[in-house]
Amino acid sequence: MKRFSSNNDCFCFFCGKPADRDRRLIQSPTGAFICDRCISACQDKLDLQAAELTPIELDEVPTPKEFKEYLDQYVVGQDEAKKVLSVAVYNHYKRMSSSVNNFEEDAIKIEKSNILLIGPTGSGKTLLAKTLAQKLKVPFAIADATTLTEAGYVGEDVENVLLKLINAADGNIEAAQRGIIFIDEIDKISRKSENTSITRDVSGEGVQQALLKIIEGTVASVPPQGGRKHPNQEMLQIDTTNILFILGGAFVGLDKIIEERTAAHTMGFGSTFDQLSEEEKMNLLNQVTPDDLVKFGLIPELIGRMPITVALKELTKDDLVSILTEPKNAITKQFQASFAIDEANLIFEKEAIEEIANEAIRQKTGARGLRTIVEKMLMDVMFEIPNIEGKKSFTVTKDIVLKKKKDIKSLISTDSKKEITA
Repeated sequence: MKRFSSNNDCFCFFCGKPADRDRRLIQSPTGAFICDRCISACQDKLDLQAAELTPIELDEVPTPKEFKEYLDQYVVGQDEAKKVLSVAVYNHYKRMSSSVNNFEEDAIKIEKSNILLIGPTGSGKTLLAKTLAQKLKVPFAIADATTLTEAGYVGEDVENVLLKLINAADGNIEAAQRGIIFIDEIDKISRKSENTSITRDVSGEGVQQALLKIIEGTVASVPPQGGRKHPNQEMLQIDTTNILFILGGAFVGLDKIIEERTAAHTMGFGSTFDQLSEEEKMNLLNQVTPDDLVKFGLIPELIGRMPITVALKELTKDDLVSILTEPKNAITKQFQASFAIDEANLIFEKEAIEEIANEAIRQKTGARGLRTIVEKMLMDVMFEIPNIEGKKSFTVTKDIVLKKKKDIKSLISTDSKKEITA
């Protein structure tokens, strides 16, 4: 039935509004009317639905070699890990490029291959995952497994990990469904023993159980504001089928489990893991099996959802020196660029850089601690530099790193005096 106003103007059958100077109506063969604004809204809806079904074009995904070349610009060392990750990520998005078209009943479904990174603190696990997402231009989120608890207990629900990805995608669910999630400290939620616990392990085995579904692939309900779920709360729905999960952890003690199994070294008082060379340690960790991870405390179901496992080596002094100077976003380059804004020339002597690397090794922080060391060392200088007019210069020497020079302010040189070094 047609709807008309008192002056016989036609109304849109969708929004119920009459035609005017800013709203045009189109009549269907059946006599119904629809306005141009409703047509536009319908088109937007159709485009959104189409976007959900559009596969990723394979030619848009970098090849494994291109991935590795990009990683080499930002991450020092870890060549084997780079190679494994490059292949895994390429295969993941290759799988997505064709999955939408495989609607036939007998079509072969390629399962998702999530990744487990094993390596000490500061070895580059987070940076590798972040750089891959950067290259792909997909949403990326980092979560800490230690903050998660089983649903119903104090702490964060596992679904909050997905909310971080949605926020990283600026609320675009479709974009988030193609993103990457890195869950760090996964080794910290290991169960206390191999035997099934008769008590609730809500921050260990309970979290592992909760992670199973979202890692494998499911339509999860996520609270839009985070926190706990409530019965009458409106939820965000997100399909995790095509989200790539990269899990990382230090796994302290896993080496001994592998050593016992392989009997790679003679057991006794004179045999310890610490006596192995870096290459031998890497070879040992790369021999990890699902049984070793079960003994460590991961549940078999979770291990089965992470078919790709790669070990990262502990960074050497040379690696740390390279990290300080070589990458595009090297720490020394960042501080030099920051000083340049204040018309200050920052110089790092070679011996000073080596001593910074030595300090990171002493602190056992790996690459993660390098910035903190440099930040603390230059704090007094950064405090004084903005107050000094004109061009300035400051040279970082070994003695400054070792804190043998107390009056840092006096070492700042200006145009009016000759450059002073420690």
